[in-house]
Amino acid sequence: MKTPLVDVRDIEVKVRGRRLLHDVDLRIDEGEIVTVIGPNGAGKSTLLKAIIGAIDITSGEIKKRQGLQIGYTPQKIQLEKTMPISVERFLALAGPLPKGARGEVLATVDVSDLRNSQMSDLSGGELQRVLLARALLRKPDLLILDEPTQGLDEPAEARFYRLLADIRHNSDMAVLMVSHNLHVVMAESDRVVCLNGHVCCSGAPAHVSADPSYKELFGARAELALYEHHHDHSHDHGECSHD
Repeated sequence: MKTPLVDVRDIEVKVRGRRLLHDVDLRIDEGEIVTVIGPNGAGKSTLLKAIIGAIDITSGEIKKRQGLQIGYTPQKIQLEKTMPISVERFLALAGPLPKGARGEVLATVDVSDLRNSQMSDLSGGELQRVLLARALLRKPDLLILDEPTQGLDEPAEARFYRLLADIRHNSDMAVLMVSHNLHVVMAESDRVVCLNGHVCCSGAPAHVSADPSYKELFGARAELALYEHHHDHSHDHGECSHD
């Protein structure tokens, strides 16, 4: 069995005495899409921040493959109109890169024409593509996205997920994503993790959608969520797991 990109083992996270996560296990392998779902306040963003090292874990262990490159897009980014910054300059803040790298990622996410635009003038969909471009700059092994389509209308959301599927299809990059869109989760994910402070259930979409914990969390919405999905690779994570 290959070494996982990330192996999260029994972690707990406390912030100012409040326990946000406990008993969380998560494995991410090369080339797979893993999506984390759960209600507001479930600790989804906290888990992503723990994996990238932006927040300390209280106990447990997070192992990363040696030399792992991670690309990350946060849930929100604050842009001040009084401090203008162009798309080109925003990407340049990522540090030194090979010649042509910024132009290449802008072409990949189909926003080359926005290179000289001001970040504060971008639409929601354009901004998400630019954030994705920055996350892709160093050709990551693992792309971590925190609700990347939050605030987008359905057509823009669909375009973003099609773009993400194309990028993933053309590389061995793994994707770890938090999403509120259960339809997309079930259509595009290899594995789903239901989180509510702890892992309520995890496994392949078909297994998770039939799990009582999933139905308890999402109620009637859960009945609409399952779509068939097919990939040209396989993973050894088929069963749901419970506390």
